[in-house]
Amino acid sequence: MTVIIILALVALFVGLRLYSVLGERTGHEQQPILKPADPDAARVERPAPPVAGVQPAQVDSADLAYLPTAGPGVRALLAADQTFDVARFLDGAKSAYRMILEAFWAGELEKVRPFVDDSVYNAFASSIDQRNAQGLVLDNRLVTIEQALIAEAALEHSVAFVTVRFEADIAAVTRNKEGEVVAGAMSDAVQTRDLWTFRRDTATNDPNWLLVETDEEE
Repeated sequence: MTVIIILALVALFVGLRLYSVLGERTGHEQQPILKPADPDAARVERPAPPVAGVQPAQVDSADLAYLPTAGPGVRALLAADQTFDVARFLDGAKSAYRMILEAFWAGELEKVRPFVDDSVYNAFASSIDQRNAQGLVLDNRLVTIEQALIAEAALEHSVAFVTVRFEADIAAVTRNKEGEVVAGAMSDAVQTRDLWTFRRDTATNDPNWLLVETDEEE
C-alpha cells in the first residue's frame, strides 16, 4: 500500500510539472506581425462602399493603411458610418484612380462623369480641349500603383472627405496628329505622387464617393 501511495504522489508531481511547462504561455510564443505599408502608417480593420461605384478587387491587406495624422478623421468616419472600411475604400480608390486617369487620357470623360464633381470634370475637360486644339494625343499607360494611403480624413457634419495619396508608375507619351512621339517614352515610366480627395454624405444611402479635388504632392 505504501508503494502505491508513493507512486501516486510521484505521478501527481510529474503531472503538475508538465502543466507548469506546457499549460502556461512563456511570453516567447510567435505572434502575428502586421506590417504597415509605410513607416509612418497605421492599420485599421473594419467594414466601406467602393469609391465612385467601382467594385473592389482582391488586394493584399498589407497595402492598406492610413497616416497617423489622418487617424482622428478616420475614427470619426468609422463612428459615423459603420459600413466604412479602410481596406475596401482604398481598393475602390485605386480602381477609380485607374479608371478616371484612363478616361482622361483617352478624352472620354463621359465614362466617368457620374464619379467626379463639376469642378474636377470642367478642369479635365478644359485640358482635353486644349490638347485637341494643339492636335496632341496622350498615349499614357498606368504601369502600377505602388501604394495608396489615406493622407487626410475629415467629417463635416455628415459629409466625409478622404484624401488618398497615390504613388504610381506612369509611362507617358504625347503624340502629334501624325502619330509621331513629341514627348515621353513608353519604355521610361515616371513615378508620380497624386493627392485625390473623395467626398460622400454618410447620411444618405448612396454608397458612392465623388472625386472633388486632384493635386500633385510636392
